[in-house]
Formats: sequence, C-alpha cells, structure tokens
Amino acid sequence: MVITNMFSDKEVKYLKSQPLARISTVSPDDLQPDVSPVGFDFDGEYFYVGGINLISTRKYKNVLRNNKVSLVVDDLETIDPWAPRGIRIYGTADIVERQGGYMDRAHSSSSPVSYIRIRPLRKWSWAVDGPVFLDGKVNIKRASSGK
Repeated sequence: MVITNMFSDKEVKYLKSQPLARISTVSPDDLQPDVSPVGFDFDGEYFYVGGINLISTRKYKNVLRNNKVSLVVDDLETIDPWAPRGIRIYGTADIVERQGGYMDRAHSSSSPVSYIRIRPLRKWSWAVDGPVFLDGKVNIKRASSGK
C-alpha cells in the first residue's frame, strides 16, 4: 500500500533530499518524551530510522512498548531571509529488518539491519509545497492517511 495522497510530489522530493530527521518517542513507564536526531529513508510509504547499535537505544525500547511516534524533517532553505521549511509526521512504528537502506553503508555485514519503521498517519508541512505565508496567514498543509 503506497500512500500517494498524503504527500505531494514536492514533499516527497524534499523528504528524499534530506539526510536527517528528529524522532520523538515516549516511555510508557515514566511518560518521558525522548527526541533524537536520526538518519532515515523514505520509500513513499514508510519512513525507516536506523542507527548504530539501535537495539540498545531508548527510542528502540520505547517503540517496543509504545508504538506512537513523531518525526520532524526540517531545514533552512535560506538564512537571509530566514526561511524555515519542514514536515512533521505522526505515525505508528514497529521494528523490521531490511537490506538496501542507508545503514547498509555503515555496516560491513551482509545480514539485514534493524530499523524502526514508521507508518505515517498525519502530517503537517510548511514552505515545502508553497510559501510559508499566504494572504497574511501561516500556510500549513495538513493531511491524514484516513486510517
């Protein structure tokens, strides 16, 4: 199932051009949010977040017990003028093994690598598929998967 209606062509191009994101998970024990900078892949349907020694990280352990996550991909298109742009995603996550992802370049093994796979459910984007301001108002594009 490819989610073709959630992200515009410009948003997909932007997501595939960015090497870093921030993932937010929450511990079910103490309800402590945790935000981590991460590398990621996006295949048009899922986001894949990996990392060195992923299974020992707080984000990995949190996802095993609470599969709700947020992911933010953002950057500055320019500094002068100040022009931030980005996409925030809410979704559900699970743990998968895969080959062919960005972490293959960091591992010498030919065995599959573990990733946190995120299925996007809702997204908000700004300045990726249009101006930040439109008619004097912030222009945030929203969409959901309908699931």
